[in-house]
Amino acid sequence: MEYVELEVWKEARVLVNWVYRISKDFPKNEVYGLTLQIRRCAISVPSNIAEGCGRRTSANTIQFLHIARGSSYELETQLYIALDQEYLKEKDFEAFLKQILKCKKLINGFIKYYKNNN
Repeated sequence: MEYVELEVWKEARVLVNWVYRISKDFPKNEVYGLTLQIRRCAISVPSNIAEGCGRRTSANTIQFLHIARGSSYELETQLYIALDQEYLKEKDFEAFLKQILKCKKLINGFIKYYKNNN
């Protein structure tokens, strides 16, 4: 199965699209600060899932899945900061948290799959 067919990768892309849509309204003085950092973290999630799927060994794949999961935690923290700075509305923040949790669960399931099939 190609990585583009994986639910985990598709849901991570949903997250990236949300981040871009919401962060475009962040203050202009945050373009090279929080906005850029949030976007990089979000992009890192599906990118590392894809890269992991392209690796030849389960150990390498798992390593990139761990990086993707770590990026989701980093993104979550940065969204808390955006909420604290009032760049995000509470309802958008809650929706982000749900999507991040969904991605984390899918990534964890994918890691377990690779560990069990090693």
